[in-house]
Amino acid sequence: MTKHFLFLISLFFTSSIFAQINPDDITIIRDQWGVPHIYAKTDAQVAYGLAWASAEDDFETIQETLLPIRSGLGAIKGVDGAVLDFAAHLIEVNEVVDQKYETDISPQFKNILTAYAQGMNDFAKKYPKRVLSKKMFPIEGKDVIKGYTLALTLLSGLPGDLQKVVSGKMEAIENRTPMGSNAFAVNSNKTKSGETFLAINPHQPLEGPYSWYEAHLVSEEGMNVLGATLLGGMHISVGANENLAWTHTVNHADFSDIYKLEMHKNEKNKYFYDGKWETLEVQKVKLKVKILGLKIGVKRKMYRSKHGPVLKSKNGNYYALKFTANQTIGGAEQWYMMNKAKNFDEFKTAVSRLGVCTTNMMYADNQDNIFYSGLGLFPKRNPKYDWKKVLPGHTSEVVWGEDFYPFEDIFKIENPKSGYLGNTNNTPFNSAAEGENIDPSTINSTFGYMTGDNNRSLRYFDLMKKEDKISYEDFKRIKFDTKWHTPSHVYSFPNLELLLNLDPQKYPDLAKLITHLNNWNRETDIENMGATVFNLSYHYIHKDRSKNGLYPDGPPLTEPYLIERLKEVKKHLKKHFKSEDVPLGKMQRHIRGEKSIPMWGGPNVIAAMYGKPYKKGRFKIFAGESYVSLVRFTKDGVKIESIVPYGASNNPNSPHYDDQMEKYSKHELKKMSLKKEDVLKSATRTYHPK
Repeated sequence: MTKHFLFLISLFFTSSIFAQINPDDITIIRDQWGVPHIYAKTDAQVAYGLAWASAEDDFETIQETLLPIRSGLGAIKGVDGAVLDFAAHLIEVNEVVDQKYETDISPQFKNILTAYAQGMNDFAKKYPKRVLSKKMFPIEGKDVIKGYTLALTLLSGLPGDLQKVVSGKMEAIENRTPMGSNAFAVNSNKTKSGETFLAINPHQPLEGPYSWYEAHLVSEEGMNVLGATLLGGMHISVGANENLAWTHTVNHADFSDIYKLEMHKNEKNKYFYDGKWETLEVQKVKLKVKILGLKIGVKRKMYRSKHGPVLKSKNGNYYALKFTANQTIGGAEQWYMMNKAKNFDEFKTAVSRLGVCTTNMMYADNQDNIFYSGLGLFPKRNPKYDWKKVLPGHTSEVVWGEDFYPFEDIFKIENPKSGYLGNTNNTPFNSAAEGENIDPSTINSTFGYMTGDNNRSLRYFDLMKKEDKISYEDFKRIKFDTKWHTPSHVYSFPNLELLLNLDPQKYPDLAKLITHLNNWNRETDIENMGATVFNLSYHYIHKDRSKNGLYPDGPPLTEPYLIERLKEVKKHLKKHFKSEDVPLGKMQRHIRGEKSIPMWGGPNVIAAMYGKPYKKGRFKIFAGESYVSLVRFTKDGVKIESIVPYGASNNPNSPHYDDQMEKYSKHELKKMSLKKEDVLKSATRTYHPK
């Protein structure tokens, strides 16, 4: 008994100190672009190194991704931060992770999480002046998972559902395709060289929370992976190892449900459910909000029902919400397994966990496999209800539990004969060549996969259809395509094509602008004046329809409506540029600090760019091509090229604050490598994280 007891104690002691990392055992090599290449013996040590390196480059933004789990972002970022603090309460991120952490996370991965947390804590101790809130540190592995759970739930539709519930405008949003991302895979059936290509092209914000951070992770436990993670991530989220590569786009399937509760007319907080009156649980959320430099205490009321969290709408109704993304906490561990997968079978085993539960996944490998899946955690819903609409709250028939469909039942396409796949946040039922797509009737309708295409998907498949076999340079050209499809296609703006076919003789005051649109070649290069008029028109249409509650859905655009928007475009150009002949690059800029570069692109072209009003009538790019990596599997191994919008660091004093901007603006990529000898050739600094 004594020996057995001592053995258990020794196991406990060993496991508890496993993640106590010695920084001397970790090496960080910064290449000429400042990208960290992290080398260590164990995966846990590499996780510590990634925490340290990413904190060096953008510690403040990493904290912003974690502060909502402490209800601390509102005190730093004001109302916008308080919204995320409230969202974390709404989905019970702390309660869910606390309940599931011990059972749903493996002991091995707990050690890695603890090591990552130690890296963040040690950095916070060394640089206390960079800590945004005293309530943030120390963190533990569990907190990292809480950050993931919140992020994945946000991706699953939480912001849109909150907007609908609070506003009381509950119409179903069909075929919505917002900013999104691109993912393209091509194998030897389509390539001239017989090689396999993957385009990694997410369209996230260019900076701030949920922007990308590039890194290379190498351990002696079988990890050698290069790519990008969202700031605060402790693995590679999109990238490549020696054998395979993958990327994600947001999957607009049905990951959430809204229920309208039947409230008692006389008794407060009573709702009807399964033949009897139940009582809402009342919860008061205390938040701190920074307003005019002061931290103001704010209390908000929320409720809970048998369905889940409940909010009272402006229309007086009570609505309950239910999400699938906060039903699992396995996303981070799934990505870790994907990082280390050595072949297609191991990769599919990792993906089948469905912890990464709100994204499409595109894959390619060195065995010529290409693969696409509309990933998701889909509950077993009662098929007699229309799950795209607001559901009745009076019956348990629409309240699903923890019984989800397995990976085998989810949409997937493997190695089509055409040799190419693509997804641009469009319907999965158009992800391959004509004749190779899956019949929607064969997929469970309660999954709610969207059925619409967008301009990017139509353009990509049109370009691929016109090509016989493509070279790598062809693949790169298609990836960086900035032309609108004919006809233009945006679900948010039905009949947008009418804008390009107005009669200038009918509107002499707008004749020059209309002529620019009539003659426009649909390209969005920096010298293009038609693109300026089109992008500005798009901006004013979006602004008006959003203001009037017609976005993302609304009636088709009409000629009188478009003429009103063109009047706004003319006023804008005359006021700020004194001319109606303005090249796109003069109005649309890529800006960081004192650097301002003309920028191509526009919303919903393949190489997408989204701008927001800046100064003197200019627009600053804020989202779109947030990380680009092209991966090529050749007979000589994997070859990788990448680019980020600004640089590896968010520190204005760093040489890597803006050193990739010029290449980025020219559609140029930098060469990256998984081989240490190549990394050492471009090394500018080698050090231990301390």
